[in-house]
Amino acid sequence: MTTAATTGIRGPLRTWHDLEQAADRSAWSLYAAEFLGTALLLVGGLSAVIVVISPASPVAALGLPGWLARGIAGALFGLTGTLVTLSALGRHSGAHLNPAMTLAFLIEGRISASHAAWYVVSQCLGAIVGAGVVLGWGPLGKPLTYGATTPAAGVDPPVAIVLEALCTVVLVATVFVFLGNPRLRRFTAWTMGPMYAVMVSLEAPWTGTSTNPARSLGPAVVTGTWQGFGIYLLGPALGAAAGVALARALGHGERRIDQARIVPHPADRLTDSPICARRTNEASA
Repeated sequence: MTTAATTGIRGPLRTWHDLEQAADRSAWSLYAAEFLGTALLLVGGLSAVIVVISPASPVAALGLPGWLARGIAGALFGLTGTLVTLSALGRHSGAHLNPAMTLAFLIEGRISASHAAWYVVSQCLGAIVGAGVVLGWGPLGKPLTYGATTPAAGVDPPVAIVLEALCTVVLVATVFVFLGNPRLRRFTAWTMGPMYAVMVSLEAPWTGTSTNPARSLGPAVVTGTWQGFGIYLLGPALGAAAGVALARALGHGERRIDQARIVPHPADRLTDSPICARRTNEASA
């Protein structure tokens, strides 16, 4: 491996990226972690949606208000993402688990285009496998098409795209703001549950609140549900770009995201942003 490939956050990002700072992290192991992590996200997250929302589920007998049931399902989906992020898989790859998040790190210059492409491929394949496992819910999952996302009847595609973009802006901006603040950084993964509880409760009736092209791709492939699928590609992509811009604006234009990861790897000695660490040292001097 060349020196440029191992210089981390300060080196060129032509062929490698900053996640490769330890000998035990080969590129293929990172891709495998993203594959497995995204598969687990789909299995756990979609299962929560089916159990809580499906009219065929015993939970439906509780008669929960729609907004509350959606909020619980969103919180459980987000909690699944948190658990995967904090797991060994998430700590190994950085726990993008979402092509929109990988795109955000690419725009921020924290991951090379070649690695971003492989991350996205891994996430999409993992989502398909995870959605395939969810088919095991049988009649329970059928009323919800096993978690497939489609725009509601009467929602124009441009409106649906804007809604998906706005939700993705919230996701990316929240993650980047937390990652850029040394006091908040350790809590980044824990924002997922509350964030998705609110977003799914409010927005799901219109588009299903995907914010994740891989999350929508998996069920689309295994169920053949492709209605409005382009919405779940374009909306999150636009939202990722806008989310990065918003996070930069909130950070007064300064680049504060130094690694393409949501949680630190156990082998990394540095857990806070070098820029933020420098500010702390300067402030205390």
